[in-house]
Amino acid sequence: MKSTNRRKFIGSGVAMAAAAAAVPAVAQDKPVKRVIYAGGVKPAKTPLFSSTVALGNLLFVAGVGAHFEGDIKAHTKHVLDEIEKQLKAAGSSMEKVVKCNVYLNDLKDYVAMNEVFLGRFGSEPPVRTTIAAAGGIPGNSLVEIDVIAYL
Repeated sequence: MKSTNRRKFIGSGVAMAAAAAAVPAVAQDKPVKRVIYAGGVKPAKTPLFSSTVALGNLLFVAGVGAHFEGDIKAHTKHVLDEIEKQLKAAGSSMEKVVKCNVYLNDLKDYVAMNEVFLGRFGSEPPVRTTIAAAGGIPGNSLVEIDVIAYL
């Protein structure tokens, strides 16, 4: 009679299935959504959108614009500074950003925006999409940026 490794394989498969079934219930829980309010206080009236939301270990920061007179460099610096404040308040940082969307009022500002953007996310920047927003950005901002980071 010929010997095979079939029993060893089947036996190890059963052991692996048993181990998978023994995964604690905690590991199977769904992530919890947490809204992080500016100043730590929930507004009395329901806002149009949440500016910062955590889901599990992911952090989503809504688009931030600059609503004052200034050039693209001033607007970009302001927006990145505000995003950094929101990230830190939530327990994250610029270095933990994994995705960034940049919306420009005018694509001619691309080079100047990049001059301010460069290095703000550390030596390993996030993936990024940059577009010119058709019709402009609300509030007359020259740039709006949103990010996804981890905690």
